Amino acid sequence: MNKPILNRDLYVPAIDAWIDPNTPKPRAIITHGHADHARSGHGAVLATPETVAIMKVRYGEDCAGSFQALPMGERLVMDNAVVSLHPAGHILGSAQVLIEAAGQRALVTGDYKRLPDRTAEPFEAVECDLLVTEATFGLPVFQHPDPKDEIARLLKSVSDQPERCHLIGCYALGKAQRVIALLRDAGWDKPIYLHGAMIRLCALYEELGVPLGELISATGMPKAAMAGQIVIAPPSAIRDRWSRRFPDPVVCQASGWMSIKQRARQALVELPLVISDHCDWRELNQSILESRAGTVWVTHGREDALVYWCRQQGLEAEPLALPGLDDDGGEGGE
Repeated sequence: MNKPILNRDLYVPAIDAWIDPNTPKPRAIITHGHADHARSGHGAVLATPETVAIMKVRYGEDCAGSFQALPMGERLVMDNAVVSLHPAGHILGSAQVLIEAAGQRALVTGDYKRLPDRTAEPFEAVECDLLVTEATFGLPVFQHPDPKDEIARLLKSVSDQPERCHLIGCYALGKAQRVIALLRDAGWDKPIYLHGAMIRLCALYEELGVPLGELISATGMPKAAMAGQIVIAPPSAIRDRWSRRFPDPVVCQASGWMSIKQRARQALVELPLVISDHCDWRELNQSILESRAGTVWVTHGREDALVYWCRQQGLEAEPLALPGLDDDGGEGGE
């Protein structure tokens, strides 16, 4: 193909903008609201309306010089290119960025997943010439189970141990709301108790049209009243004194990394729940083939295996090391 319209630092020369830059830039396009992709201090930010709202809640109304909200699927002419955002399925408002310029199409996926999730718009396959894909779970060993089965295991544990509180560790943005929605869809209609870090973001999801049912702050609840209840908190809080207020808690964690038993043991997790907001190996393969891209850049995770697989399919493929992205999970990688 001709000279790429996208540089290896995800700078787009035709519009003088960076995609998910890790330092403040005059013009930035943000794929989603997780902290390893969305940072404060940019001059101008282009993102979906939901991501704009998330950034303002997390970082403040003035966290960027200006915001432009671009709804999914709308085409925006910017200088010598056309920009459009397409659902990534990762969290609410998450988008893939499509750049069209000089007769070429470059797609940056950001973080994405393909499994159904009513808290995020479903993933959309987009054809392109150059694909930049994440590879958080880019090894054949990663084959995510059905999250409904994981929630069924959780609810069985709650039923079998009514004297204990079940404490679920998961990230405040995206994973918490997805776990709540999965619990509701599985028939759990009791209140779900939240760590304080979850409350504002759950309220924002409700404001943006994602119903989550009755949610109550866990702070100040009598210890005896929490037997048989479900509490959601950041993983760091579960390892903190905060968790001691609950009766003999069953420590759970919802993460794609819980498929690695050693990780679960190291985190002192009694009930690991393999629930990921990223594609597994098969889904990454499927997404690359559906894009019909001739060139693939692989980033944000286990690049080598996926690069090798792409080359076996006859594609041009290279690893792409991007500073500032959390390859080991972090806020968005689980």
